Amino acid sequence: MQRRLLTDRQETVRAAACATYHARLPHPGIPADLVPALIADPVTRAGAVRHLTLTAEWAARLAGDRDHEVRREPARHPGLPAGVRDRLASDDSATVQVAVFAREDTPEPLRALIHDEVHRKDAASGDTLLDHPGLEDLDDLAFAQLIEDREAAGELRYGLLPWVTADPVRHVGSPYVRFRIAAAVAAASLPPGAVRRLLADDDPRVPETVVGHAPHLVDVATAERIERAHRQPSKGGRSRPADTYPFPPETLRRFAADPDPRMRVLGPRDPGLPAEILVALAADPVADVRGAAAAHPRMPASVLVRLLDDADDGVAAAAGGHPALPVDAMAALLHRAGL
Repeated sequence: MQRRLLTDRQETVRAAACATYHARLPHPGIPADLVPALIADPVTRAGAVRHLTLTAEWAARLAGDRDHEVRREPARHPGLPAGVRDRLASDDSATVQVAVFAREDTPEPLRALIHDEVHRKDAASGDTLLDHPGLEDLDDLAFAQLIEDREAAGELRYGLLPWVTADPVRHVGSPYVRFRIAAAVAAASLPPGAVRRLLADDDPRVPETVVGHAPHLVDVATAERIERAHRQPSKGGRSRPADTYPFPPETLRRFAADPDPRMRVLGPRDPGLPAEILVALAADPVADVRGAAAAHPRMPASVLVRLLDDADDGVAAAAGGHPALPVDAMAALLHRAGL
């Protein structure tokens, strides 16, 4: 089946079959006899590079490709010659530069130059895409590079680095937050002093990573400090530290009365939360807090019925899906829905 897809007449099918991204790792293999044709095909070239034995000649040819996605693949390839690596370090695509930055064999002076250059490009890119000069003159390929390059600074800071995680001790004090995060992934194997250093890191993602991977090494007060400093991105995404840290019931009950609704919403995570506290949270002015309370297994049925008419749909849905909702209230909901 894969062979058929890789040789399909439709470009979009071939491109998808040989994509550089896959939801599950490792990437699917490619029949060796197809690699030359896939490299020759512009729509599959980038995806086929990882399956290529990267000779110096091939590396040089691919490093000069017009497509930044193709150039990025040899920058990631373990067989990349040092001379081509250094050439790609000054590529006009920030995402290609970031791929070189992340390599284990990149010399530290070169890594520092890439770091500064990518941040300079990011600062010069403007607040929005519309700020880019000559935007209307870009072809599709250049526009795609522009879009991806605008995300490069984020990848520079937060992308995964398995080789750092495999040897974390020497990277705990790295000047690059991406390296310190990768070291924090291995916090359970680090000495106590290194863990304390990571927990005190200025970038919140570093101590959050320690909490996520080694919560047993974090005391309650430190976990609370990290949780209070956490700010969920506006578009959602990463979880909050409390999702992996087992705050004790007495701490969760204190959170239930906290002035910050981001902390109050954690109160219902205590399975033994007293009914009077639950009732108070069910009347909270913040919908997220009411919704968390509505899902608590000890929420009184009378309060659940009241929350069915909550102004926030999420709160009403949480109450409507509660197993303790009285049968007559369930029947009324079905009747209201015309069922």
